[in-house]
Amino acid sequence: MNELKAIIKAFDEAENHHQKTALATVVEVQGSAYRQIGAKLLIFADGKRVGSISGGCLENDVCEWAKQVIETGQPQLIIYDTTAPEDIILGLGLGCNGVIKVLIEPLEKHTYRQQIQFIDGCLNARKLGAIATLFQIQENSLIDFKVLVNETGVMINSIEDFQLSEAIIQDTKTALNYQQSQVKTYLWNQTEVPVFIDIIKPAISLIVFGGGEDAIPLVNLAKELGWMVTLIDHRLDAATSGRFPLADQIIIAHPEEIEYNLSRILADFDDYTVAVIMTHNYLCDRTLLKFLLPSSLLYIGLLGSRQRTEQILQELQTELDLNSALLDHFYSPIGLDIGAETPSEIALSILAEIRAVLSHRLGGSLKYRVGSIHQL
Repeated sequence: MNELKAIIKAFDEAENHHQKTALATVVEVQGSAYRQIGAKLLIFADGKRVGSISGGCLENDVCEWAKQVIETGQPQLIIYDTTAPEDIILGLGLGCNGVIKVLIEPLEKHTYRQQIQFIDGCLNARKLGAIATLFQIQENSLIDFKVLVNETGVMINSIEDFQLSEAIIQDTKTALNYQQSQVKTYLWNQTEVPVFIDIIKPAISLIVFGGGEDAIPLVNLAKELGWMVTLIDHRLDAATSGRFPLADQIIIAHPEEIEYNLSRILADFDDYTVAVIMTHNYLCDRTLLKFLLPSSLLYIGLLGSRQRTEQILQELQTELDLNSALLDHFYSPIGLDIGAETPSEIALSILAEIRAVLSHRLGGSLKYRVGSIHQL
């Protein structure tokens, strides 16, 4: 399950059982860290937790702080500084050489619960959203204010200072447009205050055309990554929940109905929808490409040999007037070059390529990357 969805589900369960919770969010990172800004961890009063904000090294300490936040009802900003060499011996022993700021908020109060409801609404509608959080320590206590913005405009604004509010709203809309979480600094009451702008993105939606044996590990691994998965096949004995129990949706589309089904599915495409064609049927692949290539999908992958793919494209040339713009988002042979042989390895290479494309990365080894591994 998608991490944010898992947090939402756990929060709903806590609410139904009248259990108090707190939400920990990484709001700033300087230097190296396992998770970046926006990573979240839901903590129950009894210590149960859902999500993650590190590789496992911060969670126990954050949970202890969260218990205090739940008891007092007051948010806390915890700063983990691992830049000093002695931290490896005397501190948490991270050795990450970075500064990580974690904001812990009690979810008992309505103002804090609103952000959970906002995130849930964005995920369900598959729409982008942004939460801007201003946090500052005043008189030994932490105060924070929220601005919640989605694609239609400002939904919630608890910042009373008009000039500050307008500046934050404008920057939040800009961050939403670029789909990039960030930390901004503003002058408020003659003091510089940080504002964390958290971009909420829908889960990747993967449409798999073909229900063969090789589609099973692809669907299962995609679900392990928290993606939404739709499986489409014309064979009644192939497109079953018994073979694909993790698929979110299974559509039985016969070849003669392919145009109708694709038109219906295309209407639901968004910026986070990708498609993989693995029908192992030449005519089906050809028909699917005919409808998918002109779409706005950022990734369309076709399983098959290079020679087979080139033949299909040659046949479609006159019908689609193929050009570089249409083929920029088309990938075949599909997957990253990792030497994959088995269906599971091929599934891994396909999903890794999709992740790289959506992240605007080349998919190379981090060993040879210059600069931060998290920045574009």
